Parts: sequence; C-alpha cells; structure tokens
Amino acid sequence: MADQNLSSFIWSVADLLRGDYKQSEYGKVILPFTVLRRLDCVLEPTKVVVLAELEKRTQAKINPEPFLIRKSGQLFYNTSPLDLKKLMGDQDHIGENLRSYIQAFSPAVRDIFENFEFHAQVDRLAKAGLLYIVAEKFATIDLHPDVVSNTQMGIVFEELIRKFAELSNETAGEHFTPREVIRLMVNLIFCEDDDALTKAGVVRSLYDPTAGTGGMLSVAGEHLAEQNPEARLVMYGQELNPESYAICKADMLIKGQDIANIIFGNTLSADGMHGKQFDYMLSNPPFGVEWKKIEKEVRKEAEEHGFNGRFGPGLPRVSDGSLLFLLHLISKMRPVVDGGSRFGIVLNGSPLFTGGAGSGESEIRRYVLENDLVEAIIGLPTDMFYNTGINTYVWIVSNRKADARKGKVQLIDASGFWQKMRKSLGSKRKELSPEHIDDITKIFGDFKKVTREGVPISRIFKNTDFGYTTITVERPERDAAGKVVLSTKGKMKGKPQPDASLRDTENIPLSENISSYFKREVLPHAADAYIDEEKSKVGYEIPFNRHFYVFKPPRSLDEIDGELKQCTDQILKMIGGLSK
Repeated sequence: MADQNLSSFIWSVADLLRGDYKQSEYGKVILPFTVLRRLDCVLEPTKVVVLAELEKRTQAKINPEPFLIRKSGQLFYNTSPLDLKKLMGDQDHIGENLRSYIQAFSPAVRDIFENFEFHAQVDRLAKAGLLYIVAEKFATIDLHPDVVSNTQMGIVFEELIRKFAELSNETAGEHFTPREVIRLMVNLIFCEDDDALTKAGVVRSLYDPTAGTGGMLSVAGEHLAEQNPEARLVMYGQELNPESYAICKADMLIKGQDIANIIFGNTLSADGMHGKQFDYMLSNPPFGVEWKKIEKEVRKEAEEHGFNGRFGPGLPRVSDGSLLFLLHLISKMRPVVDGGSRFGIVLNGSPLFTGGAGSGESEIRRYVLENDLVEAIIGLPTDMFYNTGINTYVWIVSNRKADARKGKVQLIDASGFWQKMRKSLGSKRKELSPEHIDDITKIFGDFKKVTREGVPISRIFKNTDFGYTTITVERPERDAAGKVVLSTKGKMKGKPQPDASLRDTENIPLSENISSYFKREVLPHAADAYIDEEKSKVGYEIPFNRHFYVFKPPRSLDEIDGELKQCTDQILKMIGGLSK
C-alpha cells in the first residue's frame, strides 16, 4: 500500500473520533493503534508455534522467555491466544480482552504502550462507545513488513505526527527530520569510510541523542545495509517526547535492534548513555529552544566536572541550547587510538556567530576549532524543515580527519541545491533531490574549492581564519585644561585614568600582529590611545554568508533614468486617454 494511501487510511479514523476527541488529541488514539497493528501483523506468522512453545515450557516449569523469542523470530513476543482480528469476535468484552492482549506482550513492548498511556485511551474510547469501531478499523489493514516496509512505515509515522503537531500547534520539527536531509547527513558521515564499511562482518555503532521517531537511525541502517548486507549497525538513542520515544522503540524492535539502547528522558540533564562512546552520531536538536528548565543540572555538571564532563568548554546563553548538544556529542566521540568518531548535527545560524569573544558560544567555537574537530559546515536551502523556514546548517565533526583536512574547515554553500515540492508540508516547501545529495556529497568528498558561474560553492579555510582578538582601546581622561588625569588609587595609581566614554573595542584577526594593526588602524586617528592588555580576549566566529557573498554592481544611472522615463511616458499616455 502506498505511503500516502496508508496514512490517509489511518487518518480516516479521525472521522470516527470527531466530536468525542479534540483534533489535537487524535494522535493519542491513532498512533498507538497503528503501532499495535504493526506488531500484531509482525507476530501473526509465528503465533501458533509461540503458543505451543509456551505450553511446552510452562509444563516443564522452565522460564519460557528465551524460547518464545527464538520461536517468534523477533526480539519480542505475545503469549495471548488473541490478536486484533480475534478481538473482533467478542464485541461485548472488547475492553478487557484488549487490555489482556496488551499485557501478554513481552515487557519491552508493554513499556511502549505505557508511554503512549494507551490504557487511558482504551477506557476513554470504551466510555464513548468507540473502542470496538476503532479497533475494527485497524484490524482490517495489513501492516506486515512484507506489505509495508520499515521505510514506508517510518514515513507514515512521520506524516501522522506532522499532521497531529499542526493540529495542536506543536513543533513538528522537534519529532523528526526530512528524510532527504537525513540521507545527506548519512552520506557525509560515512563518506571516506567505504573501505572499512564494506568488510565482511563489520560492526559499527550509531547514536542519536535527539532520536525522535528514529528516522536518522533507520536511514543510516538502510544506507549501510545497501552498501554491505553483512555489516551490522548497532543503534543507540535517547528521546524526550513520550510518543516519539514509543514509536522509535517500536521501530527499532521490529528492525531487530536491542531496544535497551533506546532511552527515555532529557539527554542534557539526564544522560542515558553516560560513559558510552560511538563510531558515528547524528542529531537534529530543536532550534533555538531555551534550557532554563534544566539549567541547574547543566551548570552543576559544568562546575563540578569541567572538561571531565560534557560542558567544560563553556555554556551558551539560556535562550538557545543548540551548542549544548554539540558538546554532548563531542563527549561521546571515541578516542583516536580506538578508531575515532564522526558525527553530523543540524544547527540554525545562531551557533555560527552569536556571542562575542569570551562568551560561552565563542568559547565553544574556539574549543572545536582549536582542537581541529570541524571538517565541514554545509549551508542548506531555506524552507527545508516542517516547522521553520530559517537557514540551517549541517556541521560535520570528526577527531579522525584525513591528512588533507587537518587544520582546515570546508564551508559548502548548498543553499541553491533544491527543487520545489509538489505540495508544501507545513513550512517545508523545498527538498533535496537524489542528484543534489550526490552532488553535495561529492563536493564534500573532493575537498576542493568549487565555483560555478562565478558563484562560490565550496571554500577551504584554516581553522585560525575564524579567530580574532578583541582588544579594548582606552584613551586618557582629561581635565578642563586638557591635562591627563592620573589615577590616585589601586593598581592604576599614578597612571592615566581611562575615560569610559571614549572606550572602544577592535577585533583583530589572529593572523595579524596586534601591535602593527594598532599602529596602522588606531593611532593615526587617536594618538593618545592605548590597549588595556588585561581585557584582551580571543574569540571565534564563522561568518558563513559573508564568505559566499558575491557583489553585484548597481545598475547605471542611465539605465535607471531610461526605465523611469518609460514609466512616466506610460502614465502620461494613460492620463491622456482618460481626458478624451
């Protein structure tokens, strides 16, 4: 069944809920029922043998769990003789039978439905007289992986969540990332590792600290399976939203992943992967979201553990926690001696330049650049995400750079790489085609300067090109007679008293000699100026757009005058016509 038709079919259940449920509540029913039917279909072929095995092991007084898992062919099972179709045979007892069926799942699956708060919805549907009708609707569709692939199922979940988020004015982009953006990120983090990843029996780990419904983990798994069916990607994730967590866990379960690796909770305040490190990582943290709720925990870790914890380099302003996720991922990188790591993270424009020298943001940029961790930053087109049309950037970060990349950063302006979508989805009006993804991946892999039709696409910089020293320029205070006022106390005693009203700052590139710059740019305009050395600070910013700006000369005055005359003549002609 096509993705769109399937999601439309499931969405039609909303017609049954209308009146008894608010639109913003539809997802509380539709999402868990979709997951239930998916699991129901997956277990259907082995139902009989699992029940027979249960009886056999129970009679022998042996713990049946490992045997049931083996017989089910999955990492989960259900010990009830019921399934969703059989539940339809007893309309009068649908509620208690459905609860019994849910309880017969293995513990990991029961946890999924607990996070959906499914039992509360069963009670509510029963009270409204809708439980049997809704269950019957889902019992009629076939969601077995042979009919609906894991990829299709993931797309269906994302489409449903997007619709529910729109109805409830939630932020859909917090739950998932457009698939083509994920494919690009996966290409980039696996780029240059083809030889290692095509070896027989290779095992690699992948982590997403903002897992959402598991889209990034799924696409990465599919990509590696296409490259090497014998390779194994062990997936880890953490997710804050209960419904997204439940879907991610269900999806990973069906894919044969160990769902003990999928953790519920806030990654920044309660790291579910403490002490673990990974080969690859992907993340699309929420854009510009404040972290005031968890400020106490984050600051405590930063103060008590410093560089031995996750937040040693610095803390960004409370209004935007994006860079906290960057630091979190860096803390999960394998040491170079153990093979190192590479990760991709989607950030908005703010982390590139917000905050002057000495600020938390600048110190974080300073840390990643001075430690040579940034391989590339790729600017994406606007209108790529479901919940925002702003500029977004993919950072590729690694502690195992190829020799050619060491000490350098590649900036790629891919803002022109897009095609218009046939139908907009929320704020998403543009998409990357497969050709765009291949093109960007090649530009990244080639690691060269690229210009097309006079427009720069790829540029290579030294890490130090983004650094500067902010100096404080002071000038002495003078009395009414113009005489320099000297300080009378403190360490400045006997020295010129600085005039705060004349104080200024200058940002000097790290590549420049401060003294030479000062003599050339400042002293000719203020001969009595001097630098307060104690206030000098090193800062880093990445003015991405400035490096890709192409000057377009203004049109000539003759051309503008000609257009104005043409417009004037047309207006006079129209006025003349009206007077006849």
